[in-house]
Amino acid sequence: MSKKLYVGNLPFSTGSEDLRRLFAQYGTVDDAIVISDRDTGRSRGFGFVEMSTAEEANNAIEGLNGTDIGGRQVNVNIARERSR
Repeated sequence: MSKKLYVGNLPFSTGSEDLRRLFAQYGTVDDAIVISDRDTGRSRGFGFVEMSTAEEANNAIEGLNGTDIGGRQVNVNIARERSR
């Protein structure tokens, strides 16, 4: 079962492929996307990564949460379901 992770406080220069490469060192990345502003197309500074297994997701959280990426300390945790 795959696990979706929230990645916050990303440098605005980070793209989806950068995110995929970063998380690939912890396992198989099924999907990676950096969210952008719909009007300007500029990164909003956060994204989501879907890992293949819960174990890989936990390894990525342990390895990347709080680390410095591009001068910013990123937050990585399990994504919460969006309330509507």
